[in-house]
Amino acid sequence: MGLFEGKKGLVLGIANNFSIAWAITQKLHEQGAEMAFTHLPDGERPKNEKKVRKLVEPIGAKFVMPCDVCDDSHIEAVMDKTAAEFGKIDFLLHSIAFAPPADLTGPTYACSRKGFATAMEISAYSLLAVTGAAKKKGILNEGASVLTLSYFGGEEVIPGYNLMGICKAALECEVRYLASELGQDGVRVNAISAGPLKTVSAQGVGDFDQMLSLYAAVSPMRDNIDMDDVGKSGMFLLSDLASGITAEVIHVDKGFSKMGAPPADFADSMKS
Repeated sequence: MGLFEGKKGLVLGIANNFSIAWAITQKLHEQGAEMAFTHLPDGERPKNEKKVRKLVEPIGAKFVMPCDVCDDSHIEAVMDKTAAEFGKIDFLLHSIAFAPPADLTGPTYACSRKGFATAMEISAYSLLAVTGAAKKKGILNEGASVLTLSYFGGEEVIPGYNLMGICKAALECEVRYLASELGQDGVRVNAISAGPLKTVSAQGVGDFDQMLSLYAAVSPMRDNIDMDDVGKSGMFLLSDLASGITAEVIHVDKGFSKMGAPPADFADSMKS
């Protein structure tokens, strides 16, 4: 019997098969979870919907529907559908982030007011919006788990991460406040801070290949993580095995974030 047999959840933010949320979803499915999904709304052609459906329908998605997290009516519709299909859920996975490319690729001091507001609304406020809507609807079971995705650039300066680092700092703070406020209902809230992976979001980060080489050279395990690493960690945090863990940002980065200085063999490893 799997860890998620009889458990139901909502996954927001899968973009394609390279999404961290998809890696976690696969592990949840292997453990018996029943899930519903949202996708970024499409224009005239259902490109985003098709990508998500192609992934999740073979694993028995309960439903797939659009959700613009900047529109409260979209969020309310998703929660209404979730309540109608599931009654209550045992987990909510939030994997949503965006910053306008012009504001993300330049220095933070040059970020536009509108770009900052857009990035913060989608990348940070959306966690408050969807979690708050789920609580208001009363669909979170006692013992439910909420998980979001962050990155080390929200704690320290990572050149190229820029505006998104500011958004992730806000997101991680939200995790702590939400955990405090929802804990009395038995709901846990955590984040995974994953090492660099080749996702859609990573395409907007400058010198990404150099970042991969740096992580492999500096991390205690002298390696980068892969999707399987973060998928298993996400599944664990959403499961009852993590029943005593809340308000945490769990680093899944082969130890990179704990290194105060490069290892002794750093220079040699970067030459090879």
